[in-house]
Amino acid sequence: MGLASETVGGYNGRVTVFVVLSCMVAASGGLLFGYDLGISGGVSTMEGFLEKFFPKVYTQMKEDTRISNYCRFNSELLTTFTSSLYIAGLVASLFASPITRAFGRRASMLIGGAMFLAGAALGGAAANVYMVIFGRVLLGAGIGFTNQVIRLLCL
Repeated sequence: MGLASETVGGYNGRVTVFVVLSCMVAASGGLLFGYDLGISGGVSTMEGFLEKFFPKVYTQMKEDTRISNYCRFNSELLTTFTSSLYIAGLVASLFASPITRAFGRRASMLIGGAMFLAGAALGGAAANVYMVIFGRVLLGAGIGFTNQVIRLLCL
């Protein structure tokens, strides 16, 4: 009982605007991954998206109504679309650490932000599936860079 009361009573820190903003920025790093997970899961089952970028999957989905969703969406290209962001994020986070050490947090955040912006622009302007996948790779690299650095903001 003495330890808990000393810890609470001896803390003189305050919640400042900087602390609140730092926590909001740190939380946004995880938010990017969660948001993309929800969006890509929904988009990859939309008929318009499948018809434009994955016509084989769309045709199979329309022709055979008895097939289960697991087999219906069994496409290596569609799997590449889904997983490309996460693999790129993993690889980019490994490269972000030495860059942060050498050039600082600001450089890593700027690199990650530029990659994320380029990936979003490429994904929005995509005319074929390879542009969509490359855009997701850029998004993943941007998220990997910023997620690696964002934890340092609260230190």
